[in-house]
Amino acid sequence: MPQWVNDAVFYEIYPASFYDKNGDGIGDIPGVIEKLDYIRGLGCNAVWMNACFDSPFKDGGYDIRDYKKVAPRYGTNEDLVRCFQEAHRRGMHFLLDLVPCHTSEEHPWFRESLKPERNEYSDRYIWTDHCFERPGLLPCVGGESDRNGIYVISFFKSQPALNYGFLKPDKPWQLPMDHPACLATREAMWDVMRYWLDLGCDGFRVDMARWLVHGDDEQFSGAASIWRGVRARMDREYPEAALMAEWGCPDQALKAGFHFDLYLHRDGNAYSRLMRSFEGTMEGEVQGEDHSYFRQTADTSIVPFLSEYLPQYERTKDDGLICFITGNHDVMRPRGNLSPEELKLAYAFLFTMPGVPQIYYGDEIGMRYRKVRSKEGGYYRTGSRTPMQWDSTENLGFSSADAERLYLPVDDAPDAPTVAAQERDPASLLHTVRALLALRRREPALRGNAPFAVHFAREGSRLFVYRRGPLYAAVNPGTDGCAFDAPGAHEVLFAIGACAVETERVRMGPQSFAVLR
Repeated sequence: MPQWVNDAVFYEIYPASFYDKNGDGIGDIPGVIEKLDYIRGLGCNAVWMNACFDSPFKDGGYDIRDYKKVAPRYGTNEDLVRCFQEAHRRGMHFLLDLVPCHTSEEHPWFRESLKPERNEYSDRYIWTDHCFERPGLLPCVGGESDRNGIYVISFFKSQPALNYGFLKPDKPWQLPMDHPACLATREAMWDVMRYWLDLGCDGFRVDMARWLVHGDDEQFSGAASIWRGVRARMDREYPEAALMAEWGCPDQALKAGFHFDLYLHRDGNAYSRLMRSFEGTMEGEVQGEDHSYFRQTADTSIVPFLSEYLPQYERTKDDGLICFITGNHDVMRPRGNLSPEELKLAYAFLFTMPGVPQIYYGDEIGMRYRKVRSKEGGYYRTGSRTPMQWDSTENLGFSSADAERLYLPVDDAPDAPTVAAQERDPASLLHTVRALLALRRREPALRGNAPFAVHFAREGSRLFVYRRGPLYAAVNPGTDGCAFDAPGAHEVLFAIGACAVETERVRMGPQSFAVLR
């Protein structure tokens, strides 16, 4: 594993909403370059930017028309190369989004695949053998061309699925994974990766990483075999490049060759219950009582999370790293149900656990999830993609364009959080994030693969204490004070709220966090 991955703290950028440099109402790559110093000053030394390639934008850019061309609204290929260079000049690494499961229906490969005459791209996508032969339960589209068949899609009609083969084909149109056409799909995607790696990209976050092979088993062994092959090629040709998986199951993804896997808030898993365990709608409306662990008034212990996390950690700690995230472009922002004070404790936990932490743009100031009209296939996700809030000037500093031209409307609340306002407030969430990341940078024991062990966790207790090498970290998100024994502890390195060491006995106030040596 490249050494930089172990030390990495990522910042995720949704390019359309980050910073508009040219005043057209849409964020762009020159805008990202201008804000690299801000990102570095926050304490992040790596960037992952969401899909930025040429696209009809029917799914926020995740319907790619040309993998080797930057979308003109974001700039040029030369702009992106300059962005790599400027990041490297600041000691930062830069990852792009790789979308290997599907393309846009406007991609030239698919245009050729639509033709009734056999050609090089006829099997680049998954087609049945007859216009009325549906592919079982797979989502599909028919009647779009003169080709006698129906094609499989990933999500929307605009996203035809690329053909990596079936694990156990049982129909004539289902190709095995080692079929020449399926191997050609792999080579085409490797060609895309090599193109950007040669231009200075430091690796990729892989969209839908486990869904390459149709009919895959529960362990996704087909997809895993493909990614192990990709990792082997990267290790030979680009040993300093990294692969981040959108897999959501570290003990599968890391053994499939990924350097780190995004631990996602999804499907009611234990991680989601740390920060939003309420019953809610996809639009983020809270229904019923919120029992998220970091809610001050909740009655939840850390034990349910640990019961899921610890086995995965133990099985994978020698294979790669787990990536804790504040949020991302597909989920509701954590400010949707946690207050800024509650977020301080949640982030303190995320940034001091093993693995690779990641901040979604705006989460460092507590940007809110907003109910806005769907944009470019975002639907409920659109509310987490609104413009970054820089200051109190026009459009909160995101763009000089007229408000009606903005990619999405900015937060119009009088108390909308901004970077500039929080810069002036030493007690702000922004300053807390900076202090936490500075602590992580100073203390090698808080880095990605440094040792981790549970010191105290008990059902019925809000307290969680864990060891990172010679350090103790303790979080008490509840309303009551508590105490615990910490043999050898004598110094408080960092604290949120009240914390005191009394002869190896540590007392924690309500809503507190501490790191002790």
